[in-house]
Amino acid sequence: MGRDKAFLTLDGILLIERVLRTLRVVFPRIIIVTNDPASYVSYDAVVVTDAVDKQGPLTGIYSGLLHSRDDYNFVVACDMPYLNPDLIRYMAGLAQGHDIVAPMVAGYLEPLHAFYHRRLLPVIEERLRRDARQIRGIYGEARVHYVTETEIDRYDPERRSFKNLNTPEEYKEATCLDLECRS
Repeated sequence: MGRDKAFLTLDGILLIERVLRTLRVVFPRIIIVTNDPASYVSYDAVVVTDAVDKQGPLTGIYSGLLHSRDDYNFVVACDMPYLNPDLIRYMAGLAQGHDIVAPMVAGYLEPLHAFYHRRLLPVIEERLRRDARQIRGIYGEARVHYVTETEIDRYDPERRSFKNLNTPEEYKEATCLDLECRS
């Protein structure tokens, strides 16, 4: 994207603020993992940096779990502006007895819209030590509940919860309100 996606606006609201608003409806405490903590000090959240000197989402998950007081933690990216609190609550209700609760949509795993248990910390730490940074790598060592499309569709039939804005084109599409600007 060329800049910090968290601070892009959509409908006049920063992406990070949209995500935080939704998460606050569900969770009393939020942790933001970032390598630029100064940019997030004004938000009502615990702000932490990566606990290890590795880049990538698995490092962020590890760092968040490490600083969390809760067993189960919902992990989401800052560029997912259409989160659905009812779907998140539903997924939380499935967590007991599992290490991970993650959606599977059209055969694709959604690892950045998932619950992770703190007991995964040693598994993640070992993978990071070996420089194995793919999130999916921990799934083979965990008890996973995959949330099906049928379950998801009860709460989010358009499956917008999983839409993230990774490219300028995706951002432009999200900001367009009429058909003319989509060309």
